[in-house]
Amino acid sequence: MERLLEYFGVLSGLLYMFLEIRQHRAMWIVGFLTSFVYVFVFFFSKIYADMGLNIYYVVISVYGFWQWTQGKEGKEDAAATATRDEIIYRNLTPRLLGVVMLAIAALFASLYNLLHRFTDSPIPVGDAFTTAVGIVATWMLARRFIEHWVFWIVVNCVSVWLYCGRGLYPTMFLYFCYAILAAIGLYTWKKKGIRQR
Repeated sequence: MERLLEYFGVLSGLLYMFLEIRQHRAMWIVGFLTSFVYVFVFFFSKIYADMGLNIYYVVISVYGFWQWTQGKEGKEDAAATATRDEIIYRNLTPRLLGVVMLAIAALFASLYNLLHRFTDSPIPVGDAFTTAVGIVATWMLARRFIEHWVFWIVVNCVSVWLYCGRGLYPTMFLYFCYAILAAIGLYTWKKKGIRQR
C-alpha cells in the first residue's frame, strides 16, 4: 500500500510540474492530491518535517488556487488581462529577498530543533532544510515570484540525496525530475513571461 501511494504521488507530482511550468491553475488541484498522498508516504518513512511540509502544501494549494483565480475588483493588472498562453511573474526586491532569507533561517532553526530533540528522524538537518525552503518557495509561487524556481532547484537536488538514503527510490526519481523541470520552468517563465510590476 505504501509503495502504491508513492507511485501515485510520483505520477501526480510530474503532472503538477508540467502544469506549474504552463501556469495552469489546475496545478493547485493536482498539487493538493499529490501533497495529501505524500503526507502518508513521509510519515511511514519517518521524514517528519517533509510530512508537515506536505500538510502545509495541502493548505497552500487552496490559497494558491484562490490567488490565481480571483479577480481584482476595479483594477486591471497583468494577471487579469493575460491571454491563455502568457506567463505572468514578479521579481523579488532586495528587501523582500532579505526577508525571505531570514524566514528560511528562522524556520530551519526551529524545525531542526524540533526534529533533533523530539523525533527519531534520521535526517534532521536535511529534512529541516528542505522543509524551510519549501515553505517559503511555495508562498513565492502563490505570489508569482519567478525566483521560486531557483529555490526549488536547490531543494530538489538536496531531496534526491535525502530520499535515496531513505530508500524512497521512486520519490528520488520524482525529485530528480523536479530539479530538471524547475530549471526548465525558470527558463520558460523568463522566455515567455510578462513581468508584473
